[in-house]
Amino acid sequence: MTDFSLIETMRCEPGSGILRARLHRTRLGNSTRKLGFAGYQEAWNAVMEKAGGLDVTSRLRLELFSDGRFEITAAPFTLQSEHTVWTVRIATRARLDSTQPLLRHKTSLRDVYNAARAEFTREEADEVILLNDKGEVAEGTITNLFLEGSDGKLLTPPLSSGCLTGVLRTSLLCQKKARVEKIAPDDLGNTIFYMGNSLRGLIRAKLLK
Repeated sequence: MTDFSLIETMRCEPGSGILRARLHRTRLGNSTRKLGFAGYQEAWNAVMEKAGGLDVTSRLRLELFSDGRFEITAAPFTLQSEHTVWTVRIATRARLDSTQPLLRHKTSLRDVYNAARAEFTREEADEVILLNDKGEVAEGTITNLFLEGSDGKLLTPPLSSGCLTGVLRTSLLCQKKARVEKIAPDDLGNTIFYMGNSLRGLIRAKLLK
């Protein structure tokens, strides 16, 4: 399959550059090698050049196509308050197929995520959680999920549940601030949890049923 693109969405801070740049670059490089995409180095060089010219906190987005073409966009980005609490719901119809290998890569294949997001209005939910074909918690439509464990570490679903190798997720795992564990929907009503990605960071969340 080549009728899709690879996507990296990053936060760029003036003076310090792209947050978690090494992990974004590593993920993109791994995906291009495994999926046979061309143009990885040229695209990343262009991202770094673009980042160097930004003078405000920005959302920087790279889209890389299989033939090596790429598009880069940047727009000012305001980080949410540390007191923000998202209202979250679980999709009832859209489900992830945990056996689908492309779920490990951030691509433009967004149909199942868009379907989950469409189940609720923005007023009804800030984010929507997807379950997999086994009924396990996988991820949000644009975020990974992190549950506060009894030992103080964050718990996040394993890749076998069908979630993306999110850059924030990878960073927290590498720092041993998180560990992988299968999560059931009922677990979300019993403790604190967060939704997060590399652009937004961790956002405290509350499940609505």
